[in-house]
Amino acid sequence: MSALVTPEDAVAALRRKIDQKWAEAVCAEVGVGDQVVFSVPLRPGVSTGKAVEQLGHAAWHEWHMRWRGFSDQLPTGVELIRRAVTIRGVAGDFPATLIADLNGAVALTADARTGAEPLTVDIDRARALASALRSASAILTPATLRAVYRLQAFDVEVLVSAVTWLRRHPDASTWTLRQLPVPGMHTKWLDTHGALLRDVAGRDVRDEVRPRLTVMHLTYVDPDHAASGRRRHDAWTTGDVHDIAYPPRVVLVVENRDSRLWFPSVRDTIVVEGGGKAAAALLANVPWIRAADHVVYWGDIDADGYTILDQFRATLAEPAPDGAPAKPVTSILMDATDLHYYAQHGVNHDKTGRPIKPSPATLPHLTEAETTAYNTIATAGPTPFRRIEQEAIPLTHAVTRLLEILRGQD
Repeated sequence: MSALVTPEDAVAALRRKIDQKWAEAVCAEVGVGDQVVFSVPLRPGVSTGKAVEQLGHAAWHEWHMRWRGFSDQLPTGVELIRRAVTIRGVAGDFPATLIADLNGAVALTADARTGAEPLTVDIDRARALASALRSASAILTPATLRAVYRLQAFDVEVLVSAVTWLRRHPDASTWTLRQLPVPGMHTKWLDTHGALLRDVAGRDVRDEVRPRLTVMHLTYVDPDHAASGRRRHDAWTTGDVHDIAYPPRVVLVVENRDSRLWFPSVRDTIVVEGGGKAAAALLANVPWIRAADHVVYWGDIDADGYTILDQFRATLAEPAPDGAPAKPVTSILMDATDLHYYAQHGVNHDKTGRPIKPSPATLPHLTEAETTAYNTIATAGPTPFRRIEQEAIPLTHAVTRLLEILRGQD
């Protein structure tokens, strides 16, 4: 802003201040926090006749006349503060500061005379949300109000319903996270909104519920086991009395079911279906995986595949709760060489036909070769493709690469 702020510039500044402080102002209206007054200085640094002379009397007079005409129609809740300036020995009161409460500021920015851009927030909706949160005895702060404002209307309803349900149920330990009987809440709603529910409810139901047991699907690929005629495919559940058919020397984690079901024979090896981004949490504490000599991961060459690898490697790099030592994780068919070798299978769209988006995430647990491949497909800039799906790579190639790595490690 220049030294003399026009009515239009002042209203534009007021609009920006509303965008910054609307949540604080709405919360203050219902007794949360201090009242918010929006204030815009109209002649910063100009408080003496000498300063006016430096600006020029013509510019000063034009500015004063514009404010005289504009101030005659200020809405309720807006006030023009004047302060004295002595010019050529004559003292007079001139506009100094424009102040407004929330209602006045909103009304003024909506005035067609100002030409101001519309507000980015619907104050009436914000007030309704604040009222709904207070009625549900939720924790209302500017931060929670902003977060709730960003939700779709149906998610707001679920959030209020969840807060109300938690108030009536101080103990959630008899349900798993997917079983919580909150009206209107679908089973995966908390995956996205659990942190916000914690903030507005004052408790984290995700820490209270009964833990979901790890269930993984696996395939025995040891040739001697296959020759015995016993079952090739199995499932393992945390805490169950069922034991796996043999303790594996090698555990290969894959993401695609077909890759697990049809993986060729490799001695002393079990192939485990990873479960996507939950792989780290599901598999890291399985005793017989930690006990294997080698843990190997094979996923898609895409942002999700490298994210899973990064998380899996980071989790196994720490000792398990039962004292099992840290375990290194090796990958196969996921480095820069593989990216170029299988480039003919690269795609840019997902299964619904939508373009695959880049990923800004930094993955510190990848190797240099993996990082090069990840940066190539995840870049925000142009790239030939963003995904090579695991299924496109022949399983015989995976076996060859697995055996090469095992020989090198041994």
